[in-house]
Amino acid sequence: MTPWDLFICLSSRRNGGTGCFQTEDLRNLELFQKVNLLPEIQHFLCRKEGLCQITKAFSDLQLPLVTPDCSGQPGLSRASTARNVSQGSTITEQARASHPQHWWKQSMSTKLNQVSTTSDHKDILKAQDLSVIIKAYVLVTSLTPLRAFIHSTTTVWHPPKKKHFTIKLKSFFEIFFRNSSPQQAFNNMKEAINKLLLITEVFSKSSASGPNSFNQCSQCFQMLTFDIGFSMSIHPVVLKVHENFDFQVENESTIQDQISKELLFEDTFKFLLSNESSTSSFIEALQKIYGSSVSKDGTYNREDEQCFSLEQINSMITFIKELKSLGQFELLFPSSAPKIQMLLHDLYRMVDPMRRHNSVLTVHWLLSSVLQQFQFMNKEAHTNLSEWQLSQENMSPKQNVPSDFRKNHEALHYSSKTGERQCSYDKDTLSHIRQIFTSPLLDLNPQFNPKIREYYAEVPFDMVTVKIGAEPSNCQCHVHLDDKNGPSNANYPLGLGLNKVIILLTDDSQPSPEVVSSYKITIYREDRPSLPLFDDYMMCGFVQDCASKIRPEESCGLQPLSHEYLSAISQTMFKTCEAGDTKGQWIVPCLSCSDNRTCDWREITWQPHGCRYSVLAKPELQRCVEGRRILFIGDSTNRGMMYYLIERVNKTLQEWQKTHDVKCYHNINEGKTFISYSYYPQFWMNANQRPTFEKALEQLLQRSRPLENTDQTVLIVGGVQWLNSNHLQIIQKVLNRENLSNILVIVKSIGMGFHLPVDGIHSLSQAEVQNLWNENLVILDTAKNLGYEVVDTFVITMGRYKEFLQGKCGCHFHEVVKSNPSEERPHITMTLSRHYTLGKYFGSQSKPSELQDYATNSQSPYHVRGPINQVYSEILLSRLCANKREFVST
Repeated sequence: MTPWDLFICLSSRRNGGTGCFQTEDLRNLELFQKVNLLPEIQHFLCRKEGLCQITKAFSDLQLPLVTPDCSGQPGLSRASTARNVSQGSTITEQARASHPQHWWKQSMSTKLNQVSTTSDHKDILKAQDLSVIIKAYVLVTSLTPLRAFIHSTTTVWHPPKKKHFTIKLKSFFEIFFRNSSPQQAFNNMKEAINKLLLITEVFSKSSASGPNSFNQCSQCFQMLTFDIGFSMSIHPVVLKVHENFDFQVENESTIQDQISKELLFEDTFKFLLSNESSTSSFIEALQKIYGSSVSKDGTYNREDEQCFSLEQINSMITFIKELKSLGQFELLFPSSAPKIQMLLHDLYRMVDPMRRHNSVLTVHWLLSSVLQQFQFMNKEAHTNLSEWQLSQENMSPKQNVPSDFRKNHEALHYSSKTGERQCSYDKDTLSHIRQIFTSPLLDLNPQFNPKIREYYAEVPFDMVTVKIGAEPSNCQCHVHLDDKNGPSNANYPLGLGLNKVIILLTDDSQPSPEVVSSYKITIYREDRPSLPLFDDYMMCGFVQDCASKIRPEESCGLQPLSHEYLSAISQTMFKTCEAGDTKGQWIVPCLSCSDNRTCDWREITWQPHGCRYSVLAKPELQRCVEGRRILFIGDSTNRGMMYYLIERVNKTLQEWQKTHDVKCYHNINEGKTFISYSYYPQFWMNANQRPTFEKALEQLLQRSRPLENTDQTVLIVGGVQWLNSNHLQIIQKVLNRENLSNILVIVKSIGMGFHLPVDGIHSLSQAEVQNLWNENLVILDTAKNLGYEVVDTFVITMGRYKEFLQGKCGCHFHEVVKSNPSEERPHITMTLSRHYTLGKYFGSQSKPSELQDYATNSQSPYHVRGPINQVYSEILLSRLCANKREFVST
């Protein structure tokens, strides 16, 4: 067969997979002839003995792979040198050790077994607790340097009964991971594939001179199928790698299978045999990187510079040609993500300590630079990279490509002296950052440009943290987040609404680094998705979220409420709760309790069991606090309740500040009520210099005198997690000593917070968060034994921990904002079409008219916002005024 361009050998299952092309034939290939044979990949990824060699040589890397049984298998042992390799995303020990069959949960077997290949696949994937294997079709067009692409179609597979169907990757991840993070799950899968391919490249390169070395073939490619397992975690495990595109066996395939198979091969042939011209794009990209010193033949005009090698030029030209003809394929590698780049460099340092293969790393860097410039020059090409956008591993042009990448060759610096980063010594770049990194990927608006200083992005409700980093354009500068001594990258919590991140650029060439410029990213996190109410709905209740179970032995998530329960709580005559820690639940109307996206979250309310908390009208509240002196001591969550009280009493909030000291207010209730506040604990001070709780309480009492030894004096104490039973003993001791043992003490218990992995603060593990339940019970019991009133904020916040507002702790369920009545949402009265009526109940309990009145007061410069804070603040008011009003008769 001469001449020929493309030779594809598909081994038959029936004849034992005998090859139809021998590795020695690779020496005789003519220019542009391509063969689907990369022997290194076939040996190391598709054979047990090769996988055993990899797992032994890189035993310290947590490979996203079901480890084969390597007993008796020969392999290189480089575990001692592998310990210094940077590790990527990890998977659980259970996932790494489990056999593929363990990935399948019995609860889903029946559903999938009943499905034929023509069923509605979306309905299959909507089922809860689904575990699947997918086939990811990967095309490797070069092993050294690595270039790999993934097809937009996948086969979802259920091995026990061999039920399978074909679906777009995008649709699969959006449906299967709809309650977590579809994009991150997809990125994790690509990272796992990249990791194995990079290890194969490095390992085969390091073994190239040995007795079992392979002949390098620059014109070879390899079609691969990765069998990838997903449980409910977003972290995948690679179960097997097939050396060709793998499909169902012929006697079990359908017409749809055959069509999908043909389309996949058609896309592959179009990609491999594209006639796209790439030379002009190559020259343009190279000039963007190296300036006008590059001539049209791809060499430098400058006499003192070395030309590119033919291998480097061919790699870049071929890569641009591939980028221009992607079609249904998406780029997997090259990647400019710091994590992947670090893995690549660490791998080469480990297997090549003498740096004999530095030229390989140079080509990798060149291809990454070409990728950035090609995306920037040709934005339309970016939209054709299949249905998926490039992930954060693959540098979106909206974020990471500067408009003026490089003015001249001398400015580019890529060495260990600057941490192997790209930077310039051009003074014009002193005030510029080169790129912004985010994980998960943020769609910045406008597109990134070093000369633009402010950006905006919107993220969905379920994204509660984001990692942000940046890289300076100038080698003398460093990036710092939030302040001039801050880190260059950090994990940020995302409260509901607006979040601001400041990126500062400092010139470190001076004895004292100076801030030369700043960039601001404003991130808006959306509210929980909510449906407006329809006539046909049901009432659902919940206490804890299934994604963070505080009490594992109890139910989580939305549960349908019985007719008897709803009839009971809709009764007009209902006794008043006699304590602030009455157990209860959140109730919300939904179309289905199995899908929280069908609920009207604007109409959610806290319902204690068997009683209700009466909401005081303004005149009654004012009479309750008249002549009283109310003292608050605690952190910002306690301060939020104080400002809520002031606004409710005055119907306005004239002043507000983030008080971190002692503050007194004499203008409450027309001067008839006194309020004071002391911030505790002062965490920013050294531990040995902080005032003790006893000292802080004594100071607050002294600043608030004169004080009566009656319930006309009220002490309200509490915070997020610093409070414990010892503090309550101190309160009793100090009050006895100060002759104030008969005053009213109200203890606000601990609440949710510090549950996010945020840089700069101590975050709690899931087990530590679960322990808070018992700690909270001790606080409540101790307080009541001492005769104190309580407000249990932990049970109220633990089910809505994702609905925090600004602040690193993730514990703020209130914020004080400048009033803007036009932005206030109108009150929606809920009416039910069932034979029991909750409209009156919701109207008086959830959003009473008097609360609506003060919230829209145009004379108030500030407003305390936050529905969760409103709930426990109203419970506080009910305990504050419990002895000042007549109880509602039952």
